[in-house]
Amino acid sequence: MRRVVFNQKGGVGKSSITCNLAAISAARGKRTLVVDLDPQGNSTHYLLGRPAAELKDTIADLLEQTVAFTMFNRRPDEFVHATPFDNLFVLPSSPELDFLERKLEAKHKIYKLREALKKLSDSFDAIYIDTAPALNFYTRSALIAAQRCLIPFDCDDFSRQALYNILGEIRELQEDHNEDLVVEGIIANQFQPRASLPRRLVLELTEEGLPVLPVRLSSSVKMKESHQSRQPLIHMAPKHPLTRQYEDLFRVLHGEAVELEPLTE
Repeated sequence: MRRVVFNQKGGVGKSSITCNLAAISAARGKRTLVVDLDPQGNSTHYLLGRPAAELKDTIADLLEQTVAFTMFNRRPDEFVHATPFDNLFVLPSSPELDFLERKLEAKHKIYKLREALKKLSDSFDAIYIDTAPALNFYTRSALIAAQRCLIPFDCDDFSRQALYNILGEIRELQEDHNEDLVVEGIIANQFQPRASLPRRLVLELTEEGLPVLPVRLSSSVKMKESHQSRQPLIHMAPKHPLTRQYEDLFRVLHGEAVELEPLTE
């Protein structure tokens, strides 16, 4: 399964959600790949412990060969890096993505990522794609390449308005480029259960018929500590409440039974 984590808004936890769901997948014995399409390279640094700028054989190198005049292109799996965690791999980002974007767009290479990830699907049980906070060539490529889309949601009114725009953009892309793409769910992230506004917003979105997932991810300093230590929560703090929320989210996405407290306003 190829999942993309997407939101045009920054600071909503895309990289954290991508890497922690992928880490749980890998910890369950599934060969799991994280594709980092954000030039900032947060997922790359989080899982490999090195900035993207220091790495060779990146997603930029893989995509650049599609516009270069070469006799033989390297296979997508030659750009995959192993992480320190069993079964977890990264196709790392690069700052070069910013410079490469115009060239790829001019050459109409919007489907090349999908071609590469379909080949990699033969070697991996799960693929998670992290995206930049923008609707650009790369995020469109990711939405075309994916089968499922997860949308992190920061519980405020500005994010709500942006969410409607995002769903409209995805709907248009589904119609024109990827009819198999499914919005798997909206994830309420950095949720404050004692505050009335987040509870009310989540309830209203659910009542509107939007696919709000029943697991809400709390705000916790433990996530920042996880970033600093370069260890996903399942490895750094397996018994922490936020880790358990991520595990519940993973179970929900895979159709497993989860006991959840009902949300009331």
